[in-house]
Amino acid sequence: MPQTESHPHPGSVPEAAIPGPAGLPVLGSMFDLRRDSLGTFLNARRAHGDVVRLEAGPPGLRSVFHAVFAPEGVQQILASQAANFRKDHPLYEEVRQSFGNGLLTSQDADYLRQRRLVQPLFTKRRVDSYAAAVTAEAGALADRWRTAAGSTVDLVPEMNRLALRTVARILFGLDAAAAEDAFHRCAPVINAYVVRRAYVPVKIPREWPTPGNLRARAATDELNALCDRVIEDRRTARGTAGATADEGDDLLSLLAAAGNDEDGSLDATEVREQVLIFLLAGHETTATSLAFTLHLLARHPEEQARVREEVDRVLGEDTPTAADLDRLPYLTQALKESMRLYPAAPVVSRRAVAATEIGGYRIPAGADVVVAPWVTHRSPELWEDPERFDPRRFAPEREAERHRYAWFPFGGGPRACIGQHFSMLESVLALATLLRAYELDAVDQEVPVAAGITLQATGPARVRLRPRHGAAG
Repeated sequence: MPQTESHPHPGSVPEAAIPGPAGLPVLGSMFDLRRDSLGTFLNARRAHGDVVRLEAGPPGLRSVFHAVFAPEGVQQILASQAANFRKDHPLYEEVRQSFGNGLLTSQDADYLRQRRLVQPLFTKRRVDSYAAAVTAEAGALADRWRTAAGSTVDLVPEMNRLALRTVARILFGLDAAAAEDAFHRCAPVINAYVVRRAYVPVKIPREWPTPGNLRARAATDELNALCDRVIEDRRTARGTAGATADEGDDLLSLLAAAGNDEDGSLDATEVREQVLIFLLAGHETTATSLAFTLHLLARHPEEQARVREEVDRVLGEDTPTAADLDRLPYLTQALKESMRLYPAAPVVSRRAVAATEIGGYRIPAGADVVVAPWVTHRSPELWEDPERFDPRRFAPEREAERHRYAWFPFGGGPRACIGQHFSMLESVLALATLLRAYELDAVDQEVPVAAGITLQATGPARVRLRPRHGAAG
């Protein structure tokens, strides 16, 4: 564990004086956080400022944590003092136990070793080579939409399916269908189990044969078996064909090849853990961005028309490629604005190693700390009329004027999302493909959400489809 010399300023306010909601006399803010954690954080910021102390749970089992909302404080936690804020929060431990110790959850030497091996797989050149898979899956979805009942679709499951099929195709190659079926069946079970365990004051041991434990174990075993089977198939094929054979350019083949290097840095279990984490983080986050971008454009027809004009003008009838990413700036701005309003990771947790000062307050050693894109992205000091959808906020000159951590949907610092370029590429090309094929009219005007491992829509985001010229071929 890294030791960080980070001492509070002599003039900092002690922890006990940090403001925060009183909550109920015995349980504090426990029920508020369970019912609506995102709303609770927003209200806490409005009432108490940019550093807030919250308590939840009965005496003896009470959780105390500190929420930091100002971009300067976010920068301290994620970037400038990142070594002092570790992924030791209970949520990460539960994700680690269910999905393995991949890049999302690993730390210290394990993280550095994994990142070094995986980084070449996410270079711009490598990611750009995935563009054809993205547009093929988006085009297939546009074709399927022609038979939608009543010409109406719910964007939440549709974008989940699209993002999962895309990531599974890239990760698993020809095994995309099997991965899709297994993940749709198993991931919701594991996600709900992880979040529930992370926030209960007393945890039942995972080994006990309770119904919940047994369901989660069966789902985890199924995903592990799927990954192990495909990894073994890849390695067998490489061994049969010889080390120089090109047995596939999908990410799983590349990870398996990394595991065969002389340093043996990734064994079969570690390859599987990376794949599971990429499936979890890589499909749910991008699906959220896609669904809410399309829904916001459906609710704002004038912005949809402006995006579509750009897509038509730049692409014509051509299939979009990675080279078109920079030629679709307004579509990219609309995507970034939807990620401001609906960040896929709405709350990010850390634990302080040493005491330090943030925003004039003393944060003690061992304290649980959260930063919340959901709240910072809605700060009226940073964003004029923050609830309004306005892609013009992300024009280059306006982005240059803002603090780096006024907008951080991909995190930041040394633990910034390794798949950022892939997510942006996938999102822009998929959006361009779908918006060229259809005009969208919103059926549901508002979509309720809640914070899980990622942002979860708790209601439908339905749109009515109107095919355009040459839609879906």
